[in-house]
Amino acid sequence: MPFIGELCGLLTAVCWSGSSLAFSAATLRVGPIRLNVTRLIFAAALLFVAVVITGSDIHLSSSQLRNLVISGIIGLVIGDTFLFKSYEIIGARMGMLIMSVAPAISALLAYVLLGEILSWMAVLGMVVTLLGIAIVVFERRETITGTRRSHFQGIVFGFLAAAGQGVALVMAKMAFNEGPINGFVATLVRIVSSTIVIWPLAWIAGKYDNAYSIFMKDRKALWLTLLGAFLGPFLGITLSLVSVANTTVGIAATLMATVPILMLPLVKYIQKDHISWRAIVGATIAVGGVAILFMR
Repeated sequence: MPFIGELCGLLTAVCWSGSSLAFSAATLRVGPIRLNVTRLIFAAALLFVAVVITGSDIHLSSSQLRNLVISGIIGLVIGDTFLFKSYEIIGARMGMLIMSVAPAISALLAYVLLGEILSWMAVLGMVVTLLGIAIVVFERRETITGTRRSHFQGIVFGFLAAAGQGVALVMAKMAFNEGPINGFVATLVRIVSSTIVIWPLAWIAGKYDNAYSIFMKDRKALWLTLLGAFLGPFLGITLSLVSVANTTVGIAATLMATVPILMLPLVKYIQKDHISWRAIVGATIAVGGVAILFMR
């Protein structure tokens, strides 16, 4: 199927747009750490069922398994932790703006480690898309509290999160380059390895105590978390790995970064938020950049 990698990249962004709304609502009810661990547990269960039902081939070489485990820990544990801390300090809009450099980091790492070379048209499409994303993300300034030092720390955390995402995608690509891997199996390895690391750490830190009773008392938070886990770690990450396997890492990362663009109609019609003309202009530019990526 032509453009399967690019299409899966866009579908990943669609899934992550929906999961972000579900997770943002659930976070207010149960807290970010409790939500983060629970979403991974739910996703691992969904992926296990999917692998069993589809009869997917679970055989991986030792190097494929190692690369997927490292990809999961760097992306979902280390990268996401820095991302959440960045959001906490400098706000989601600035954090997302910094994360827009992730495709560039991914493309650079893929060039150095995998020898992937982008055409000039692909580079143009990435630049135009990321410019549009930057306009949408930064069209409304947030009030940032804290000292200049903490603000700088939040920016550093944002760049570390972007680097984590870039490294995670390249490690996953290395696993796929070695041989065919089922998307559900690859995602299951990444999710399970991340859960094994983050669950004990959260428990020891006292951030995951009474989770069962809290979710049982707040059924809405439970269903929101389950919905977000289905759209995000289960379906979204699986599609992201299929995208990485079928196109260059830089292009896949760029298409996945269009979440702020796809969020616009959701926040307008679900959250009744106002969309400014600058956001519309930015979205139009980003769509033009995506079109260039498909025409390259």
